[in-house]
Amino acid sequence: MEIQRIGIIGAGQMGNGIAHVCALAGYDVMMHDVKRDKVDAAFEIISMNLSRQAARGKISDAEKDSAMKRITAASSLDDFSKVDFAIEAATEDEKIKRQIFIDLCPKLSKNAMIASNTSSISITRLASVTDRPERFIGLHFMNPVPLMQLVELIRGIATEEETFHTVQALVKRLGKISANSEDFPAFIVNRILLPMINEAVYTLYEGVGTVDAIDTAMRLGANHPMGPLQLADFIGLDTCLSVMQVLYEGLADSKYRPCPLMVKYVEAGWLGQKTKRGFYDYRGEKPVPTR
Repeated sequence: MEIQRIGIIGAGQMGNGIAHVCALAGYDVMMHDVKRDKVDAAFEIISMNLSRQAARGKISDAEKDSAMKRITAASSLDDFSKVDFAIEAATEDEKIKRQIFIDLCPKLSKNAMIASNTSSISITRLASVTDRPERFIGLHFMNPVPLMQLVELIRGIATEEETFHTVQALVKRLGKISANSEDFPAFIVNRILLPMINEAVYTLYEGVGTVDAIDTAMRLGANHPMGPLQLADFIGLDTCLSVMQVLYEGLADSKYRPCPLMVKYVEAGWLGQKTKRGFYDYRGEKPVPTR
């Protein structure tokens, strides 16, 4: 299989990052989102991030301009009949993702492959609603996509070797490094990372330390570049909660029970940086802990 044209569903933080690296690697990219204004915003973000790379000498101005010209907006999923590879990068909600695949499959050419950028949901289960589970794979990029080197590759029970090797070659062309994970809840990175974040929230919930104390302790005591509560805000508390729920329900182990405080923050709409409030308040000149 040869991939030349890539379609991306979802123009949020992950979707625009994936479009950025694919276009820079020479692929023609098409972006679609149910909200057209998100696609417009994605073009601005991609242009700004490419300009930042050019200013730092990471890429040339010519490479930046060529990459932007390779990205187009898709008015509907009908336009995906032209793509060789469709990547779903929608919100981490299984019902939403399944409906996307149900709507998408009739629009694709018979040989087109599909990937989900899910960070936790079963690839086998998502593939089961498509008409091509053998051409379906998990392709989990890390955030922020242009900067992070790792991509998790996850095969479902029906994923063919040809699909796996084709997508593995794509990851290499993007300049990324792949890690292969079996299809278990949350895969590798989030299976390890999110319980640590959840434990940090429990540490706050039980009054062991404040937000500032917990993040300072892990930055200086464990040499982490970012404290776990700050990282949770960066990821999005709704995403953190979704992953913990997948782990808790999928593995039936009480150690994965989401902290009630994380649930409360999500219920309040305090989702982190994207809503300006989470474990920190981002509405002022500098972030201030909320507890």
